Amino acid sequence: MQGPYNYKERDVPLDPNREFRIGEGKISGYSAVFLGAMSLLGVLAFLYPSYLTTTELRQVYDGVVLQKVLKYAMYFALFFGALTFLFGKYRRLGIAGITLTLIAFALGGYTVPVGPVEPRPLSLGVDWMILAFLGSVFIFMTLEKLFPKYRNQVILRPQWGLDLWYFCFNHLAISAILIYANYHISHFDWALNPSLQASVNSMPLAAKVVLTIICADFVLYWEHRLYHEVKILWPVHAVHHSIENLDWLAGSRGHFIQVFSERAMVMVPLYLLGVDPVTLNIYVTFAALQAILIHCNISFSFGPLRYIFVTPQFHHWHHSSEKPAIDTNYSAHLVLFDWLFRTMHMPGKHWPADYGTTRKLPSTYLGQTLYPVTAFTRKSDNSK
Repeated sequence: MQGPYNYKERDVPLDPNREFRIGEGKISGYSAVFLGAMSLLGVLAFLYPSYLTTTELRQVYDGVVLQKVLKYAMYFALFFGALTFLFGKYRRLGIAGITLTLIAFALGGYTVPVGPVEPRPLSLGVDWMILAFLGSVFIFMTLEKLFPKYRNQVILRPQWGLDLWYFCFNHLAISAILIYANYHISHFDWALNPSLQASVNSMPLAAKVVLTIICADFVLYWEHRLYHEVKILWPVHAVHHSIENLDWLAGSRGHFIQVFSERAMVMVPLYLLGVDPVTLNIYVTFAALQAILIHCNISFSFGPLRYIFVTPQFHHWHHSSEKPAIDTNYSAHLVLFDWLFRTMHMPGKHWPADYGTTRKLPSTYLGQTLYPVTAFTRKSDNSK
């Protein structure tokens, strides 16, 4: 009989080479590149909105307001780029940021006219990617710096570039994901019940939101559990679990098969319930924010809410490679189904000491994309 598990504290050594320090020019250099790249992408989105923006998102934001934001971003990119010349060490980053910004100015900058847009069924979600990245950086990265769980974990932690690539791909592919999700749910027309939908839409808004979260989480729970417990599916999901340092960007890592299937499956209960646009938008916003939050490197306990909602501590245990935590905490929104089906692991105030998979995955995007194929050919990859 095995004794109680010995929980240990996670050791995160500080990497000075990856750390941002005031006075070195590194902060200015990365800020210049970041703002320069966002500015150039923003100008391209204004120039070719039919191909580089999403129809659904254009209905939410004001293009004229975003032009003003773009204006300040471009000038700040030039300012930070020039600032790197005072330090010298990161001048190349400053030059890169200035160059990207000057290209954006040459293409029209923040003066590109905003007008009617011809909608296209398939486009790249550049606008969605820019807004999501800006929001995530300013909200979640700020929280991580103010209230870190692991203080020594730096922003540029190992494989952050790989996860940034995943972030960009998943957001740029939003139109394709929506097209696939809509195609998928069309196969459930036979299950539509007008009486049920009328009853749901007659409920108060708060009740509709709660019902939507519960139904969506039920589907996500079982889909997630299947990815873990069906051997042929695990290598696909293993890509998401291969990350060993969790932060706000970590949730972006996911094989495209899982990304498409997850978005498609969660749309099924929403489609069958027939929820109105307001309820749907509230749920989508809640789900998107929570998906980032639960991967964050933050120390909040969330008090009594941790007994209801999935929190960072709860989901961090799902990513742990420690034996008691393997194949636990499948829920995306609420702890309800893990509690009901006895898959919950929340050992008091303990946090994981180790993350990732017990068998190392390739460290490149191509290698991880092909991993399900290579794992299948070996026919022996069933470790977590």
